[in-house]
Amino acid sequence: MLCAMNPNSSKPVMARRFRGYLPIVVDVETAGFDAAKDALLEIAAVILRFNESGRLELGSTVSCHVEPFPDANLDPESLAFTGIDPYHPLRLARPESDALAHVFKPIRQAVREQNCTRAILVGHNPFFDLGFINAAVERTGIKRNPFHPFSTFDTATLGGLMYGQTVLARVAQATGMDWDNDSAHSAVYDAERTAEVFCHIVNRWSDMSQQ
Repeated sequence: MLCAMNPNSSKPVMARRFRGYLPIVVDVETAGFDAAKDALLEIAAVILRFNESGRLELGSTVSCHVEPFPDANLDPESLAFTGIDPYHPLRLARPESDALAHVFKPIRQAVREQNCTRAILVGHNPFFDLGFINAAVERTGIKRNPFHPFSTFDTATLGGLMYGQTVLARVAQATGMDWDNDSAHSAVYDAERTAEVFCHIVNRWSDMSQQ
């Protein structure tokens, strides 16, 4: 809890708030539900920060369209749901190894700058997102995955606790946010809305703990 922190610590606030972890809000769009077989198609990550008033807020967003890995399964129903054409020339997609390197670089930098030990994935039902990231890391042989391998923060659980809602759109609306159904199911939109939900809940908890 914020009230239990040592205000005289020389460490950045972020390094003292989440047990040394840096929350990174992630959303992935995929061509199915099996991380080992189905293609990873989009990844977006929102780096969080504390502002001068001690409020958690969105920092920068990094994202990438991803080329299906060789022999990846592309489930037609999943593609119809997301509206993604994996081979559309204007996607400017990158191979998985390049996409992960592009997304991981600023995350590692933020971990260092905030004096954190590593990143921890924040997501809405994050087991799904982390599973696809871990599978892509294994396929590509990347050695420096910045994320904790299994621990996460789940906004579905937090939303159920705070508002009695577990669907992302309904949790967002419960916080007072607008929700655009036409923009949903893009990795950037969903990651940024999830980040806003997480920040809202953390800040509200901070307010309540200081009353």
